[in-house]
Amino acid sequence: MADSPGSVVVFGGRSEIGVAVAERLAAGRTVVLAARRPDDLADQRARLEAAGAAQVVTVAFDANDTGSHTELVSQLVADHGPIPVAVVAFGILGDQQRAETDVAHALQIAHTDYVAQISVLTPLATALRAQGSGTIIVFSSVAGIRVRRANYVYGSTKAGLDGFASGLADALHGSGVRLLLTRPGFVIGAMTKDLMAAGTTPAPLSVTADTVADAVVRAYRRGKGEVWIPWALRPMFFGMRLLPRAIWRRLPR
Repeated sequence: MADSPGSVVVFGGRSEIGVAVAERLAAGRTVVLAARRPDDLADQRARLEAAGAAQVVTVAFDANDTGSHTELVSQLVADHGPIPVAVVAFGILGDQQRAETDVAHALQIAHTDYVAQISVLTPLATALRAQGSGTIIVFSSVAGIRVRRANYVYGSTKAGLDGFASGLADALHGSGVRLLLTRPGFVIGAMTKDLMAAGTTPAPLSVTADTVADAVVRAYRRGKGEVWIPWALRPMFFGMRLLPRAIWRRLPR
């Protein structure tokens, strides 16, 4: 699948993975980075310009301000459409231990990682349906395939997002719009640096942002609708679904 002209929009313009994906798709295109503090994206802008972006535009985007999302998507289409690729890459890991007793923190994770995702994906799907083409890249996680005790708050949001995105992909079938659902394993990077600093051992088959971006762009160009990163996680989690709960609940992150 050859890259089509138009703009690449990244919701979560500070995301390591989101920017890495855009970097691989940037040549000759306008790249729009939607993020809080849009004037504080000099490093991301430089990377994309070096990758050959025709133009890098930054716009204000607050994931938790769900009331603003529909208008923002409409404005992006009006200003920079058509949008052949939209990357929805925002989210927070949160603090599992805190979330087990702090209701506000648990709700913050749920809102950002699930509710806000729906708030962006719904108008985005509507806009791309109207243009009759485009791909939406959604970041689920293996953490949502079978939720573990060690990170059940975050994992539950990914389980919900995975289900929502799977259903949306089916709803988009035949519209000319494709949803690429990605399921990476443990990603070593900015989002997990605090875990690593606290002595957390990376899970088996851990990956980096660049590894994820390479796999996502490869799947996008091949017209895929789903990608596990790395692929070995798919049979592994098929087996993990069969583990007795008494064993499963003792597994580490």
